[in-house]
Parts: sequence; C-alpha cells; structure tokens
Amino acid sequence: MSRRHRIILVFTLLSAFASYQNYDLSIPAHFPPLHYNLKKNPLSEETVQLGRLLFYDPILSADSSISCASCHSSYNGFAHTDHKLSHGIHDLVGTRNAPALCNLGWQPLFMWDGAHRHLDMQALAPISHPREMGFSIAGVVQRLEENTHYRQHFYRAFADSNVSGERVLKALAQFQLTLISADSKYDKMLRGQARFSEQEARGYQLFRKHCNACHAEPLFSNYQLNANGLPPDALLNDTGRMGITGKAADRYRFKTPSLRNLSYTFPYMHDGRFQTLSAVMQHYSEGVSATSSPGTALPGPLKLSSTEKVDLVSFLLTLNDSAFVFNRKHAYPMELRTYWKK
Repeated sequence: MSRRHRIILVFTLLSAFASYQNYDLSIPAHFPPLHYNLKKNPLSEETVQLGRLLFYDPILSADSSISCASCHSSYNGFAHTDHKLSHGIHDLVGTRNAPALCNLGWQPLFMWDGAHRHLDMQALAPISHPREMGFSIAGVVQRLEENTHYRQHFYRAFADSNVSGERVLKALAQFQLTLISADSKYDKMLRGQARFSEQEARGYQLFRKHCNACHAEPLFSNYQLNANGLPPDALLNDTGRMGITGKAADRYRFKTPSLRNLSYTFPYMHDGRFQTLSAVMQHYSEGVSATSSPGTALPGPLKLSSTEKVDLVSFLLTLNDSAFVFNRKHAYPMELRTYWKK
C-alpha cells in the first residue's frame, strides 16, 4: 500500500470513529438499558445513512419491486395500513401482518414467532421469504457490488468499498436502531411537560391494572411470546411459536407488540384481523378464550364496561408520537431517485 493510500485510509478511519463518538442515538432517560450491544456494531452517521438507503431500496428484492419500506412505511409508524397481511413480489400475499418498527434496540427477539434473536440477522427472513422479497443475501451483495453509488457509500461507511452480507445486515440494523419513539404525550407526562386529562388518567389506571403485565411500560411490551386468547384464523391456521419449537405449550404464542403509535399502525394482531381499537377492546373485554391463552397472565375476558373501554383507548392514544412518525431523518431518502436499478 502506498503512503498516499495509507494516509487516506487513516483519515477515513478517524472520520468514521469521530462520527461514532459524536453520533447521538438519543436514548431516553426513562428507558431501560439497551439490549443491543453497540460495541459489536458501533454506530456512525455514514453507516446509518447506508442502512437507510438499503431500507428504502427495492434492489433487495428478486424483481426490484419490494423494499423493506413497502411493508414498513415511516408514515404508518413503520407498519402498513392498506391490507391485513404483508404483500411481496409478484403481488404475493404473506402469512402475517407486518409489525410496526420502533425501539428495536431494546428487543431480545424478532418476528411474530420469535424466530430471530438478533437484529443483525432479522433482515434475512424477509429477504429470503418467497412471498416477500424472494431473494438471497448473496444476490443482494452481487447487485450492490455492481452499483457505483453503493460502493461509494460502503467506502464511506467501512473505509473500503467491499460489499458483504454482514455489512449489509449491520447497516440495516444501524438505521433501524435509530427508530426510537419516545416523544408521545405519555413520555412528556413522565418528563413533567404534560398532564393527562381525567379520562386519560382513568385509562392509565385501567392499563396498569389489566395490561401492563404484557405491555410493560415504558416500551409497552415485555417483548416475550404470549397467547392472548385470540381464536385462530381457520384459513391461515397459524400456531405461532409452536411452528418454531413444535411444542404444544407454545401453541398460539406470538410476540407481544408495542402499543406505541397505534393510531398509525392498524390493522392489529399478527393476522391484521382488527381494523380499530374498539374491536381490540371488544376482544379483550368479551372475546378472550381461555383455551387460546394457556398459562398466560390473561386467563379470560376482562369484562370492561363501555366507559372503561373508552377510557382505556383514551390513554392508548397518548402513546402516539407524531414527531417520530414524521421525522424526516427516517423518511425516504431522495438520493435514491438518482440510482435505482430498474
């Protein structure tokens, strides 16, 4: 390596280190410690931006028609609202509702059935799923290697232009780690910047009594696998975690989703069967089947009154975070318009 190339390499590495040191992940003071180990994938502005480009680019799918954002729209709280189940290449319909994405650095497992336990590996599932992106990480790497613009981004992010599956996955993880939602009315209440109305306060007490065991504050999920008494869909016949472990005790257990940004992330449940929060309240109040929620904190219906249902929904709406949903740093990068592979 020539002296000139060594100087360029040192400068690039120092720049990347400075970006990591100065990168503000904006971890809320009222949140627990991160589950994700940043030491194994230190954040830098360049790598986050690379991950953002990859997240929105349909180059990751077999026919270059589907991106991560196709099912995880920023304006829908990184979920989708136009259909119950995810849609993939060739307009194929998936088997589950695309979950909303936020506060991923605190999550110990991913997918509705907990099939993946590390954010760095999670993207492999939709990339390779035949009804989603229908591609392979090797195919993604080959395409990116042939793209001059991406090779430049990899150079800025990693100090050389080599493209690898590991780097693609780590860049995607870095961008998703920045999707932190913590500026709702609830969060402002904790910071002393807002006060609940009487109705919201009543709903908060109901929530803490009936819901907090699974949807634990302040993330509003324990991120564990639970059954919620939802009768199985006869067509999908989705057994949840049991499909991974084969254990009868895991039948109908699904990952508990966060309740943040519910106004943006409908439809609800793993199969998207409920379009409204009123329908969700009806299920938990009267529709819970004990046989579909064995061994959980939800032995049967909550038997909420009409007033209690309205109060509880009123509180849940305090978890909406419009600043997160409309954060331009998370939105579609206009740079992509210049070099989409058609």
